[in-house]
Amino acid sequence: MSSTRKYIPPRILFNNHLETIYPALIRKVNQVNYERERITTPDQDFLDLDWLKQNSPQLVIMSHGLEGNTQRAYIKGMAKAFYEMGYDVLAWNYRGCSEETNWQLRFYHSGATDDLDVVVQHAINKNSYQSVSLIGFSLGGNLTLKYLGEKEENLNKCIKNCVTFSVPLDLHASCIVISEHFLYTQRFLKSLKRKIIDKAKLRPELETNGIHKIKSLIQFDDAFTAPLHHFDNAIDYYEKCSSIHFVEKIRTPTLIVNAQNDPFLSANTHLHPALSNNPFVKFENPRYGGHVGFTLFNQNGLYWSELRALDFINRRDV
Repeated sequence: MSSTRKYIPPRILFNNHLETIYPALIRKVNQVNYERERITTPDQDFLDLDWLKQNSPQLVIMSHGLEGNTQRAYIKGMAKAFYEMGYDVLAWNYRGCSEETNWQLRFYHSGATDDLDVVVQHAINKNSYQSVSLIGFSLGGNLTLKYLGEKEENLNKCIKNCVTFSVPLDLHASCIVISEHFLYTQRFLKSLKRKIIDKAKLRPELETNGIHKIKSLIQFDDAFTAPLHHFDNAIDYYEKCSSIHFVEKIRTPTLIVNAQNDPFLSANTHLHPALSNNPFVKFENPRYGGHVGFTLFNQNGLYWSELRALDFINRRDV
């Protein structure tokens, strides 16, 4: 059994909030020099892709979390780890997440697999990769698992495996848990509201009255995410996009890693039978890790999540 299978946090990160906040605010990842490519979506919007290329036959495609982007340390850390192991890397920014307001009225959301498919097909059709691996974090993990489940046997044959971390498998349950933490909620809402206000300048038909009265993510999803993306309401959006409903359909070797002490996730979801009944899916539930944390010191700059992903994707420890 690989030494990466068990995660033990540094002593200074003595609770789940420190495990979550330290890597998000303190970690610096240097020497990641992306090449930016902008592609056009079928509905005449754009997506900004950030590449690390070295003519490798193997590619990793990475999807970030809520209000993240390709500059986040967890993305850059994973990108650097795989690039140094000889992989090409593609980290993509969701609509409106690359420091420029996207053109269409829609944004991104937890179930927008159409955009992920555009990125995957573009990468495969443009290059001659022998194998492609998908890695997703948090919202990006939910998006990636939903994508694999939707495609089932129709997934592009170049895609060989997948790793996800800190996945809100049940979006409604996770939303309730996050709402219990005022600081996390306010940080997300501040960023989301700003994007709505900026979008309204570009698209005046977007109604923003009452936006400052929104106090929770569920209220935001009710007012904006659901109607902009053709869901009846927030609950309808959560039900249709929660990846737990798609896990049983996955037919690609997939690793899901959710820490027991993740402050964003509902512990009850970890008991869902879909996580243990699919032979293609390996679910790991380490005691520690926080949300997109898994900090390690003195490992050549690598975090435990990066070591774990390398082991799984390289088939050293599946």
